[in-house]
Amino acid sequence: MAPFYEKRDKDFFYRDDRGGRTKLGCSPHLHRHVEFAYMIEGYADGYADSGVCRIEAGDFFIAFPNQIHRFVTYGPEKYMLFIVNPDMIPELGALMLGASPASNLLKPAEQPPALRQLLEQLAAVWRQPSEHQELILRGYLLALFGELLPRLSLGQVRSADTQVLRSVIDFCTDNYTRPLSLSTLSDELHISKYYISHLFSNKLGIGFNDYINSLRVSAACRQLRGSECSVTEISESVGFSTLRTFNRAFLRHVGSSPSEYRKNRGGAGYSVSVPI
Repeated sequence: MAPFYEKRDKDFFYRDDRGGRTKLGCSPHLHRHVEFAYMIEGYADGYADSGVCRIEAGDFFIAFPNQIHRFVTYGPEKYMLFIVNPDMIPELGALMLGASPASNLLKPAEQPPALRQLLEQLAAVWRQPSEHQELILRGYLLALFGELLPRLSLGQVRSADTQVLRSVIDFCTDNYTRPLSLSTLSDELHISKYYISHLFSNKLGIGFNDYINSLRVSAACRQLRGSECSVTEISESVGFSTLRTFNRAFLRHVGSSPSEYRKNRGGAGYSVSVPI
């Protein structure tokens, strides 16, 4: 099954097995967020790019930004799953963009002593919304990744297609507020625009323009939730040339107008997946 690009406008998402009703297993996908899971009971296989490992009780699995990953489940399981935007912790998040861990799996002996406790604290804070919820989550995330990153032996991506794709995605992520086209990327990265188009269509299952708009809309969602800037100001700041284009793209990706979204502050854990 070909992977799909998953667009997420929420900075933090948590899910567990819901009493055995929800399996960890999922289709191959990627996103700009960090995704990590802790297996409490049972087991599953975790895939990240071309690697695969067995995730058993007590194991911790992590997929870095833009790594193609999936889980395959085989029976009863109990787990905690988190999906986090690295922008929540810019002090450490930048280290994860453009890099991959030597191993996506940490066995119990390799984990920080407080790992399980930190994960449970994150889940507890997420379940109890409060005025300072995001600030508290950020504190626990800094503590978690401050302990985790030295244990993951970060290195550059080595797979040829994956490395090119990550370079393209990283460039788009850093420059989506600029006018961008396939020709722009080709000139800047010295990669054929036809090859770039092929990567988006065949690896991500999303068109280039749709992908750029998804980055802009995601950034706009964060501003709509966290700032008092006008919709017009936000539209311009994230890279849309006209307010009409912004409104159409926002409706396509989120399902509501920017004003309605701001009024409702978005739904918890909202995400949109674009399958092939």
